[in-house]
Amino acid sequence: MKSLIVEDDFTSSLLLQEILKQIGPVDVASNGVEAVAAAAKAVESGEPYTLICLDIMMPDMDGIEALKRIREIEDQHSIALGSGSSILMTTSLSDTGSITQAYKNLCDAYITKPIDQAQLHEALRNLNLIL
Repeated sequence: MKSLIVEDDFTSSLLLQEILKQIGPVDVASNGVEAVAAAAKAVESGEPYTLICLDIMMPDMDGIEALKRIREIEDQHSIALGSGSSILMTTSLSDTGSITQAYKNLCDAYITKPIDQAQLHEALRNLNLIL
């Protein structure tokens, strides 16, 4: 499973890396602009990310805008909805508005920080990415 972690907080990024590197290769982006570029490059190379862990509150481009653009890239490359990257929002925002906005823009799952290994593994199992 090839993963992209999009996180501007060093500690959260490091924690996700430690958990996900046990499952497969992991790349890291520190903002939405880098995330969109990495996702586009991966799709264009024919090796899209299996999982993208995406924070909402980031500099330069927030996670919701990055989510929209990543889904647009998949659409432009004829990747059917549900066949692209699984996008897991990993954020400290737990309000109904943020959650609704993320799902409206086609995220696949939403978990709140602080993230622990059991919580992340449960989300990955629900997405059928691990057993």
